Amino acid sequence: MKTKGALLWGVNEPWSVEEIELGDPVAGEVQIRMEAAGMCHSDHHIVTGATPMPSYPAMGGHEGAGVITKVGEGVVGLEVGDHVVLSFIPSCGRCPSCATGHSNLCDLGAGLLSGQAISDGTYRIQARGENVIPMCLLGTFSPYMTVNQTQVVKIEKDIPFELAALVGCGVPTGWGSATHIADVKPGDSIAVIGIGGVGMSALQGAVASGARHVFAIDPVPWKREQALKFGATHAYASIEEAIVPIMEITWGKMCQKTIITVGEMKGELVDPALTITAKGGTCVVTAMGFMSDMDVKLNSFLFAMLQKELKGNIFGGCNVRVDIPNLLDLYKSGQLNLADMVTRTYSLEQINEGYQDMLDGKNIRGVIRYTEADW
Repeated sequence: MKTKGALLWGVNEPWSVEEIELGDPVAGEVQIRMEAAGMCHSDHHIVTGATPMPSYPAMGGHEGAGVITKVGEGVVGLEVGDHVVLSFIPSCGRCPSCATGHSNLCDLGAGLLSGQAISDGTYRIQARGENVIPMCLLGTFSPYMTVNQTQVVKIEKDIPFELAALVGCGVPTGWGSATHIADVKPGDSIAVIGIGGVGMSALQGAVASGARHVFAIDPVPWKREQALKFGATHAYASIEEAIVPIMEITWGKMCQKTIITVGEMKGELVDPALTITAKGGTCVVTAMGFMSDMDVKLNSFLFAMLQKELKGNIFGGCNVRVDIPNLLDLYKSGQLNLADMVTRTYSLEQINEGYQDMLDGKNIRGVIRYTEADW
């Protein structure tokens, strides 16, 4: 079928919304009419080259929700008309990681930036006669997608699509960074550095886990105000500004858990983050930086002598088949605020405006909302 998509033709170029050709599903695949797509900072990383693509054009979007319109042979548990969320990491259920409950580390993730379909190694999208690499083998910045069933999670039909879309990446990544990776305990003091979609989800995960103090750190005043509404107990513009107050509030113990969720990770952030982390505490690096960056600023003496822990994080350590439905259940029961995380909605043609708003600190999360005019 012919449809449209937001394409990137080179590093630091704007998104170009233009015609694409989309293949039908083969065995193990489904086609989805997209209803909503989250505008995650990770897609901007392919614009800047922080996440290098093997070739161009590339199509953005790895966070979304929609309705199944076609089903290929051999698909299990999914049918036409199902409402679904797209998981940016596949979950095969059979590799060593999946078998041990770590589907966020599924071996199929090795091909996320290849553009080659899991089912047969070919390409599902073409533009201007060239193969297109969809972000994370998805490409939610299009009204239609053809994807492998390992990246599709069925959801209940009463959940608004623009909210469901968020649990395909940003919400579980942030929430899980607090609940799974950092393992926040009741009474802990927590710092969240960077309050965007992922950071606000980490903040909510810390609050739900019973944290006594939740320190939100972000240079944008409006985001600090929002953080307090979402449950933060204190908010500061920078780590430097936060050090003395955190020391006073925690009686010198500092934060048992610190979570870095800035838009662009830099190695120089690690040492300040560890400074506000308690003895024996954990600092979780959830943010992404340039893949080529190798330098980290770290006082190795204090790191060792104070027995601190530095941990990485992908998808919040979540098991997609379990955690995505659970997060939506928490939303329905009023324990997870998704509605207020969607600051603005955009049409696909407004994608560059939406990403500029993100860079300007105007959004917690911007969402592309598709309509009948797109389909």
